[in-house]
Amino acid sequence: MSTSFLSQSRQSVGPSSQSYSRSCSHSTSTSLAKVLFQSVVLGLAGASLAKAASMANTFQIVGNSGVSAQQLFLGSPNKIYFVDKTENNPLRVTSSSGVEHAAWGSEYDLRTNEFRAMDVVSNSFCAGGNVLGNGTWLNVGGNQAITWGGLTAASQTGGQPYDDFDGGKAIRLLDPCDNSTACEWNDDQSLYMTTRRWYPTLETLEDGRIIIVGGCSWGGYVNTEAQNNPTYEFFPSRGSPVTLNILTTTLPANLFSFVWLLPSGNLFIQTNWGTEVFDYKKNTEYLLDDVPSAVRTYPASGAVAMLPLTPANNWTATLMFCGGTDLKADQWTTNWNIAGYPADKTCVKISPDVSVEWEYDDPLDTGRSMGQFIILPDGRLWFGNGVALGTAGYGNESWAIGRSYGDQPLLQSWYFDPSAASGKRWSKAGVSTVQRLYHSSATLLMDGSILVSGSNPNPDYVDKSIDPSITYVTEYQVEIFYPDYWDKPKPVPVGMPKNISYGGDYFNVSLPSDAFTSHSDINATKFVIERTGFSTHAFNMGMRHVELDSSFTASDDGSAIFHVSQAPPNPAVIAPGPALLFCVVNGVPSEATWVMLGTGQMGRPPTTELAELPTSSWPSSWFASSTDSATTQSASAPSSSSSSSSQASGAERRVGASVSLLLLILGVIMLAF
Repeated sequence: MSTSFLSQSRQSVGPSSQSYSRSCSHSTSTSLAKVLFQSVVLGLAGASLAKAASMANTFQIVGNSGVSAQQLFLGSPNKIYFVDKTENNPLRVTSSSGVEHAAWGSEYDLRTNEFRAMDVVSNSFCAGGNVLGNGTWLNVGGNQAITWGGLTAASQTGGQPYDDFDGGKAIRLLDPCDNSTACEWNDDQSLYMTTRRWYPTLETLEDGRIIIVGGCSWGGYVNTEAQNNPTYEFFPSRGSPVTLNILTTTLPANLFSFVWLLPSGNLFIQTNWGTEVFDYKKNTEYLLDDVPSAVRTYPASGAVAMLPLTPANNWTATLMFCGGTDLKADQWTTNWNIAGYPADKTCVKISPDVSVEWEYDDPLDTGRSMGQFIILPDGRLWFGNGVALGTAGYGNESWAIGRSYGDQPLLQSWYFDPSAASGKRWSKAGVSTVQRLYHSSATLLMDGSILVSGSNPNPDYVDKSIDPSITYVTEYQVEIFYPDYWDKPKPVPVGMPKNISYGGDYFNVSLPSDAFTSHSDINATKFVIERTGFSTHAFNMGMRHVELDSSFTASDDGSAIFHVSQAPPNPAVIAPGPALLFCVVNGVPSEATWVMLGTGQMGRPPTTELAELPTSSWPSSWFASSTDSATTQSASAPSSSSSSSSQASGAERRVGASVSLLLLILGVIMLAF
């Protein structure tokens, strides 16, 4: 593929639907039919209720990733792309030159829970990634070509055993394909960087371009001055790499630095203990106070996220950091038992566009390294994966747990609600059965669930058949976590757009009366854009949640039309490119609509002033008195008096429909006798 991809636009694609059917059998005896009638009706009712109640807050193992999910992203509505390091995965792939070798990339179809092998070509070990403004995914950097056990290969341009190429300067591009299997990674050496980057960070900018920050040349547990790459550059390129001073003063734990585009147009950078605001347009760095209590970047690997940007907070960015480790610069050595050292449990946050002061937030229940945040459509954060002891990384030291530098996997996941009162922001979510240590990843899906996969604290693929004594194996199991809203009926909005502009006219979305259990649900309806990000090393590069402004016009029949603003006319609030648009009714998200933010072309998207929204209004018939009836505009919902207030829950409606159908069928059966 040539550089013509820069002018391409991506077509919006939507999720396909699946239908399900149920069959039943009957007895040939009248008495048996009566017994069957009673037992099946009761059984179906109980089973349906149990099923409805069993999904929320649970993890379900749904498939196999084919390769370990060191890196993953949702590339289209129904496709997850996994990227591993070069290693001896049992999955095989044939290269373009006809050589069969172990695969370290795969495509996973969420409709079938099946995967196909992909040829990544160069070694993508600890590469970074993000999505360009035209929808093309970028995967950058990695390690040299290797042989068995991760040792350096004699040839850096292909050859046995893996036919892998040196990935240190690699640029890999992918245009995902939702309804075919035709897409492949494009590893074009003519686009390669001029310097090596292992553990780089990528962030999409206002013009759809990506800034590539930091990394090192040859890897290791932590960075060193001899191999440090304290520079940044852009893709598409804007010239030679430029020195970033904070990366020269934050050794050794400054790999996979945290980088966010702020609504101000500056970048916020946090690495090791250091923190700054960086005006990348003027190449000016503004140092801030160190992050409190703990190192959060790799290999401390704290959980991080930008909290939701909403009309209520004027789309102000607040960065949240939880867990990690409190090791100082001289403690990042492997001559002591790191795997037995407790992880940190503090949570801190900062809103750098409005304040340079760090604040403490509610702490974790226990210290955690390699924990990961995923922003839910309702504005809460899911928190899972990771360990209580040690850090990310692996090696041959005697104290390592097998090869792992982390121990005591934590299976309990949590919700963090930034809108809750202080001291009450954490609540328990589900408990996984799969240990997720180093090289685990996760992402939000179109239906509001979370896909979790990966874990491989080893230099090569290993399972119990290869090494019976190994503690933590290479993990391929794919889990879906179903949040606590899962069993509630999903809203089905009509009129959701496939393109979102930066400013301009609002769009209208309608919801029927059965979308609401009370009138107040209309007032509690939101429209949010989610960028799910590129997930690796407990960090989703580019993940962001932006709530759009909206108002509504409610109707006598209990339905409502929502008037929804486009994105704020500032692409620094949320960068152009593909994203998910959810309608959320009283905390319950719809199936997302796959949207393109901006034009789908590279370059800064046009902006215009947001159109003024109509004032929210209620029908006068919903008010009890004539005085109330005269007021049709209200900031809060009237008391629920319509039929929507007596709607059964989604689980009850599903059970009722199933039982009614069964009663009808069995009634026909009994008439035959």
